[in-house]
Amino acid sequence: MNNVKKQFSIRDLENLSGIKAHTIRIWEKRYNLLSPERTDTNIRNYSLASLQKLLNVTLLYHNGHKISKIAKIPENEIPLVVREIVAKNSNKNHAINSFKLAMVNFDQTIFFNTYNNLLSQQSFREIFKETFIPLLNELGLLWQTDTISPAHEHFITSLIKQKILLNTEKLQHLKPTKTDKVFVAYLPENEIHEIGLLYLNYEIVLRGYKCIYLGQTVPMENLMDVMKYFEDIYFLSYFTVVPEKDRINKYIKDFEELVSEYNNPNLWILGRQVQHIDEAKLPKFVKTFTSIEEVISKL
Repeated sequence: MNNVKKQFSIRDLENLSGIKAHTIRIWEKRYNLLSPERTDTNIRNYSLASLQKLLNVTLLYHNGHKISKIAKIPENEIPLVVREIVAKNSNKNHAINSFKLAMVNFDQTIFFNTYNNLLSQQSFREIFKETFIPLLNELGLLWQTDTISPAHEHFITSLIKQKILLNTEKLQHLKPTKTDKVFVAYLPENEIHEIGLLYLNYEIVLRGYKCIYLGQTVPMENLMDVMKYFEDIYFLSYFTVVPEKDRINKYIKDFEELVSEYNNPNLWILGRQVQHIDEAKLPKFVKTFTSIEEVISKL
């Protein structure tokens, strides 16, 4: 399951590049840009190298290079031209495609050049909201259609996490200025998707609150240790994959029992699994959110 995907359909190429399959076929026939293998039933299959080349070509194409001119660039020189454009290009409209290109090529240089170009004209918060969130949403769709492999996803999300952690660290030496809430950010047991929670940790610290970040796959009983030290705790969690649909309401009930002797329990939840919560049975101290922006508005 964790092997890098090596064969792609023309639909995969369309999903990743944004170039219509019909156009890809024309580029193949007219300019010999790609050389797919064909099955016995004449269905095109593309290698990882072909996908990488198409993404490179797409980036050049969207930066004003005519396809007839691109076709004349020696294949081994195309990545060099792309890197030059990424290093110079400050147009955020190309950022998501550049990040996808970095992902497919496993190329940290393209990622950092693209990020630094964005940072020259935007704040980190703007980059995350306007570029990283749409990118992550798109990656979710690519994952669901089996267009990208787990290795690709882990590579790009790890780089995004680095940027969140770096910007959070810049704030953490500051003493909290607000004392009415103490946030405890955690993911339930077996939940590992933490980018959203990491970013919320950044926003909480930025606003002057203390946030105790416990991270991934935290058994519920471990939360009791934190309750011994702080009052007015607001537990914050992100349910992306777990608790599963048929277990999420029991998780809420178990949490209610856990905090039954705590004076002022609060639990804020967001994520894909929230849709499966029975809102009619929610304890008053539990609030659900549909987006990161909605949580931020309540801070």
